[in-house]
Amino acid sequence: MPKSPRFPPSSISRAQRSGSARVIEVLAYPAVQLLDVTGPLQVFATANEQVVEAGGTPPYALRVVAKDRSRVAASSGLEIATEPLPRRGRAPDTLVVAGGPGVDLAASDPALLDWLRQRVKKARRVASVCTGAFLLGASGALDGRRAVTHWSYCAELAKRFPAIRVESDPIFVRDGSIWTSAGVTAGIDLALALVEEDLGRTTALAVARYLVVFLKRPGGQAQFSEALSLQSAEDEFGALHQWISKNLSGDLSLSRLASEAGMSERSFSRHYAKATGLTPLRAIERLRVEAARRMLSETRLPVKRISQRCGFGSEETMRRSFLRVLATVPQDYRRRFGA
Repeated sequence: MPKSPRFPPSSISRAQRSGSARVIEVLAYPAVQLLDVTGPLQVFATANEQVVEAGGTPPYALRVVAKDRSRVAASSGLEIATEPLPRRGRAPDTLVVAGGPGVDLAASDPALLDWLRQRVKKARRVASVCTGAFLLGASGALDGRRAVTHWSYCAELAKRFPAIRVESDPIFVRDGSIWTSAGVTAGIDLALALVEEDLGRTTALAVARYLVVFLKRPGGQAQFSEALSLQSAEDEFGALHQWISKNLSGDLSLSRLASEAGMSERSFSRHYAKATGLTPLRAIERLRVEAARRMLSETRLPVKRISQRCGFGSEETMRRSFLRVLATVPQDYRRRFGA
C-alpha cells in the first residue's frame, strides 16, 4: 500500500461537508463483526479515492453510527469510533446494517429497532451484511422480501422470521431497495455492486483492482463452492478432484475415476463416500452444476453449449441435474442471476 495519501485528505472533507456526497451510514453495536463494518466502508472509501484521483469530488460521506456510544468494541476486541444515531437532518443515501455475535442483543433493543424502522423509511436503499439480516428482520424491513444471510444461519433466519423468503445460496440478494448479503467478505461483493450501480462498472472495477479483490462475484454465485465442500477429503482425493475439475467434459465414469485413484471400483466407491459423504457420481454432478452455473451467470453461451462443456451431454440431462441440486432449471437460473 502507498506510504502517503495519493490526494490531499482535505479534498474529501470539504466535499463531505458541502453536502454533495451520498451519505453512507453503517450501523454498529457491541460485538459487531469487524469486517462487516470495515469491508464495505473500505470499498466506499476507495471509491472516493479513485474519483478524487480522476479529478472529481468524493461521491460518498462515510459514517459509523451506534446507540449511545462514541466507541463500540467489535467481537474481535478492536474498538470502532462511532457517531450517535442520527435522528433528524439529512437522510442517508444508503444504510448498511452489519452483522456479528452481538446481533441478537441488538435486535432485542426496542429503541434501536424503532430508530431502524424510521431510518429504513428515509434511506434510498438499505443493505445488511451477514447476520445483520436478523436485525433488519426484527425491524420488519424484510417482511415479504427475498433475503440471504450467512449459509449457516439461513435456516434460523427462516424459522425466526417466516415472512422472509430466505435464499440460502446467493452471495447477495437485491429485492427492490433492500440488499442482503451472505457471510463476512460477501459484504465487500455487495458494496462493489452498490458502487457499480452508483458510479458505473469502470469505477467499481478500479476499486476492486486497487483492493485486489475479484470484481465482482455475481449475486447468484454460491456462498461456498462444491470444490470447497469436498476439501475434507483433500488428503486422500485432492489430486483426483483437481483432475476432475480439468476434465468435466470427459469420461468421468466410475471405472475411470477408480483407475485415476489407483483403486478398484468397489474400494474407491467405499473410501470416497466415507471421505466426502457423497457417492462419486453425485459429487461429479454437483461439480458440473457449479461449473454450469458460473457460465450461465458470467457468459452468454447458449445453454446447449454449456451443457456440453460441463459434461452433461445434453440440455435435458443438465436440466434434471439443476432441478435435483438447485430446485430450478438453467434458463430460470440465468434469468435471475445472469450478468
